[in-house]
Amino acid sequence: MAVNKGYERRRIYFIDRKFQTRFILKFCILVLIGSLISMEILYFLTTQSKTVSIINSRVVVRTTADFLLPLLFQTMAIATIIIGAATIWVTLFVSHKISGPLYHFKKAMKTLEDGDFSSSFNLRQLDQLQDLSDTFNNMINKLRKQLNIIKNDFGTLKIRLDALSENDVSEYKRHLLKALKNLLQDLSKAIDYFKS
Repeated sequence: MAVNKGYERRRIYFIDRKFQTRFILKFCILVLIGSLISMEILYFLTTQSKTVSIINSRVVVRTTADFLLPLLFQTMAIATIIIGAATIWVTLFVSHKISGPLYHFKKAMKTLEDGDFSSSFNLRQLDQLQDLSDTFNNMINKLRKQLNIIKNDFGTLKIRLDALSENDVSEYKRHLLKALKNLLQDLSKAIDYFKS
C-alpha cells in the first residue's frame, strides 16, 4: 500500500480513463464556448459600423461584422485549435495529479476492507490530496491502535476465562462460563479478520 514519495515520473497518464476523459472534455468544451462567445461579441459590436472595401475594382460598403465574419471564423478556428491542444495537455497532467491519488486511495480502501490495517498510506510529494492522505493515515493509525488494544484486552480476557475451571463454580456460573467462552470464540473470529 505504501507509495514512493520521490519525484519518479509516471509512464501511464490515463490512470482512470473515464474520469480523465470527462475532465479534459469539460475544459475543451469551455474553451470552445469561450471562443464562440468571443466571436459573437465581436460580431455584435461590429454590426453597428460600416466598412468600405474595394473588391474586384468595385467599391463595396458592408457592415464591419459582415466584412470580418470570414476572418473571425478563421481566427477563432485557429485559436480554438491551439488553445484546445494546450488545454488538453494541461488538463491531462492536472487530472493525472488527481486521478493517481484517487486510484491509490481506492486500493488502500480495498486493503482496509479486507481487514488489513498493517500498512500506512503515502502519496508522491507533488500529488494532489496530500492533506487528505495525512488525514487518512491518521485514521488508519488510530484504528490500528484501537484494534491492538482490543486484541490485547481480548487476549487477557481469554487467558482469564481459560484459567477458570468449570469444577470451581456452581451450576449457574458454569452455564454462564460456557456462554462467555462461546462469545469469546465468536469475538476471536471477528478479531482475527483484522491485521494490525
